[in-house]
Amino acid sequence: MSFVHHRTRVAATAAGTLLMAAVLGAAGAGASNADSAAPRTKLIASSVLGSDYKITLTALRSTGDQLAASVRLQVYKQTDGVWKESDRVTVGDVDGWFWYPLTGSGAVCEFSTAGTEPAPLTASLQITPSIGCSEPAHYVVKQGRVFAG
Repeated sequence: MSFVHHRTRVAATAAGTLLMAAVLGAAGAGASNADSAAPRTKLIASSVLGSDYKITLTALRSTGDQLAASVRLQVYKQTDGVWKESDRVTVGDVDGWFWYPLTGSGAVCEFSTAGTEPAPLTASLQITPSIGCSEPAHYVVKQGRVFAG
């Protein structure tokens, strides 16, 4: 008798373990879907220089670390009434920023451009609220291309 009782308890325990694994697996799948639904990019600054150029700073969430991000600076030239990308660079290191401070309030410490040719451009972004702002990165936009300034 005791053998039958033990076997039933083991089967019930195994069934419970499988059920728990299925529930946790479903919860994990839901979390995974939520992560993939999380925003991957966010425009953090934009400036239009006359009718010639539009310059944007966009945060790009890391695919390997949900807390990390990169910043892309893009230059667009207006051609036939349509903005077309003419150049892009990464500001700082790839995945060298923190996603939440970069996409939150106060993320842009400085973003200045000028409507001259070449156009100087300066960007400083928040590293974290406690650390503060990054050193300003200086660029020059000349004929739609970005150069270190």
